[in-house]
Amino acid sequence: MIVMGDEPAESLVRVFESLVDGGGEKLARTIARARADQSEERNVRLVERAGELALRLRDILEQRRRRESELTALFDTAGDLARVRDQDAVLGAIVHRARTLLGTHVAYLSLNDDESGTTYMRVTDGCTSALFQQVRLGMGEGLGGLVAQTARPYASPSYFEDTRFTHTEEIDAAVRDERLLAILGVPLTVGGSVIGVLYAADRNRRSFSPGEIALLSSLADHAAIAIDNARLLQETRQALAELHTAHETISEHNAALHRAERAHDRLTDLVLRGGTLTDVAEAVSGVLGGGIVVHDAEGNRLACAGTSPVPWPRSAVRRSSGSGKAVPHGNHLVCAALAGPELLGSLTLVGDTELSEADRRLFERAGVVTALVLLLRRRSDEAREREREELLSELLSPSRPEHDGLVTRARRVGVDPAGSKVVLVASVEEVERERLLPAASRYAARRAGLAGTHLDHLVMLLPGTDAGGTAKDAARALSASTGRSVNIGACDPVVGLTEVAHGYEEACRCLRALSALGRTGAGAAPADLGFLGVLLGERGDLDGYVERTLGPLLEHDARRGTELLRTLRGYFSCDRNLTRTARSLHVHVNTVSQRLERISCLLGEQWRSPEQLLEIQVALRLHGLRH
Repeated sequence: MIVMGDEPAESLVRVFESLVDGGGEKLARTIARARADQSEERNVRLVERAGELALRLRDILEQRRRRESELTALFDTAGDLARVRDQDAVLGAIVHRARTLLGTHVAYLSLNDDESGTTYMRVTDGCTSALFQQVRLGMGEGLGGLVAQTARPYASPSYFEDTRFTHTEEIDAAVRDERLLAILGVPLTVGGSVIGVLYAADRNRRSFSPGEIALLSSLADHAAIAIDNARLLQETRQALAELHTAHETISEHNAALHRAERAHDRLTDLVLRGGTLTDVAEAVSGVLGGGIVVHDAEGNRLACAGTSPVPWPRSAVRRSSGSGKAVPHGNHLVCAALAGPELLGSLTLVGDTELSEADRRLFERAGVVTALVLLLRRRSDEAREREREELLSELLSPSRPEHDGLVTRARRVGVDPAGSKVVLVASVEEVERERLLPAASRYAARRAGLAGTHLDHLVMLLPGTDAGGTAKDAARALSASTGRSVNIGACDPVVGLTEVAHGYEEACRCLRALSALGRTGAGAAPADLGFLGVLLGERGDLDGYVERTLGPLLEHDARRGTELLRTLRGYFSCDRNLTRTARSLHVHVNTVSQRLERISCLLGEQWRSPEQLLEIQVALRLHGLRH
C-alpha cells in the first residue's frame, strides 16, 4: 500500500477532476503542473502513473461512447425502416442516420433521371448551400459518376485534388459553395443496376475507413430497398388503374408485394431484437417454404433451417457477389451477403430455383439483412476479442491490477478464474503474425481460453490439467491451420490467475528447449523433456520425474519384494558388464540377465537407447539422493 501525504493526494485529485471535465488539453496541463509540484521522486512517479491511467481511461471511454453511438444509430435506422411507409420519410431517415453514423458534416442522396440523362439531389442533411442542393449533374460526371459507372464505393480525402473522376465547373462550384473537401459515395443498386448514390461528406480532409464504407453501403442497400418498394407499389397502382381486366394477376402481384414488405419488416424486427443468424434462416425458410443454409465468407456453415446442411457453393457465391443478384446453382439458389464490395457470407435456398420475381427479390433482401447481422456480430466479436487480448496482456504483465478486477473480467469473457490452466507459447515473426494470431484466437475461443501476442510470442491460456497433451494438440492444430511447422512450449498447469505470468516464463524456457533440440511442429511441457524439463521447470518436480521414469520398477519391487532397482543401479555402476554386475550383487549371471529382461518388459525395449539410458541414470541418482 502506498501512503500519500496531502501534496501528492491533492495532485491526483486535480488530475482526475480534469478527466471528469473531459478536456484533453486541460488534463495534459494538470498532469504537467502536478508533476512539477512534487518535491519527492516517488511522488512524481505516482503522479505520472496517475496521468497515464487517466489518459488511458479517457481513450477507453471515448472508444466505447463512439461504438455505442454507431450501434444506436444503426438500430434506429432499422427501426425507421420497420415503422415508416412514406418513401420521403424513409430516405430522409436513412440520410440523417448516415450523417450521424459516420459523424460527417453533410450527407445526401442523389437519384438518376434516365429520361433527362442527369442525376439530381433527392435528399440532403446538413447542407447550407442552395446551389449545392439544386445542382443537376450529367451522367458520368463527378465522384458520383465514377460510383455509378463502376457500381463500387469511392472515397476521396480531398475532392479538388482527386483526378480519378471527371471534374466540371458546375459541380466544382457547387461543392466549393458547400465548402466540402472529403467525400465518400456508395451505390444504390436494384436488380444489378445503379439507381443513385448515397454520400457522406466532410468539410475537412478525411480518410474513410473500410468499416465506415461497409456501414454506409449497408444503409445504401436499405435505401435501395425502400426506393424499389415504392417503385413496385407505383407499378401496382398503375396496373390497377390501366388493367381492370387483369384483376387476378394484379391481386397476386399486390399480395406478393405486401408479403415481401411483411417479410422484410419481420427480418428487420429480428435485427432490432438482436436476432441470430439462425433466427434469420428460420424466418426466410418459413416465408419461402424451402430450406436455408448460411455460410460465412470462408465457407464455414453458420446456420441451417428447414434442411440438412449442404456444401458451400463457392462458384455460385462468386457469381452472386459480382452481380449483386441471386444465382442458380444446381437445384439451389444462392445469394451473396454483401456490405458494399465486401463479401461477408452467403445464403443458399435448397431445392428451389423457380421463384417468382417478388420471392426472388425477397431472397435477395434476406441477403442484405444477413450482411447486417454479420456486420454487427463482427463488430461485437472484435470488441470481445480486444477485451480478451487486453486481459491476457495484463495477466502476463509484471504489474497486474487487483485480483478481484481480474476475476470479474475473466468471468465476463467466459474464462474460469479458479480452474487449472496451461500457458502455451509459440514464437511469432512479423510476417507470420497475420496468419498465426487469427488461427490461435479461433482455437482458444473454441476451448474457452485466451490468445494474444506478448513481446515476440504468441501466447494462449487454455483450461486443462494435461499440459503436454494440450501443447501437442495446439501444435498440430496451428501447424495445419497456417501451413507452417509451429512449436508450442507449455508450463506445468497453474491454478488461478496470479501464477499465469510465472507459467509464461516457464513455457518460454520449454519453447527454447524445443528449438535447441531441433524439434519442428512439436508441442511439449517440462515433463515431456525428461531431466531437461526438470532443469527448465520453475517448480522442480523431482519426485514426479523419478516416478515417470522408474515408476514401473518401483511398483514391481514394492509389490513383489524384488530388487530390480538395485540390479539396475549395479548394472550401470559396472559399466553394463553382466559378469561384474553379478559378482557385485552376489548372484548368478543368469539371474542378472533375467532381471534385465523383466526390466525391458516393464520399461520397454527402448530403455537401452542412449537417450533413455541417460534419463534412467539421472533418475536413479535422484532417487538415491531423495532416499
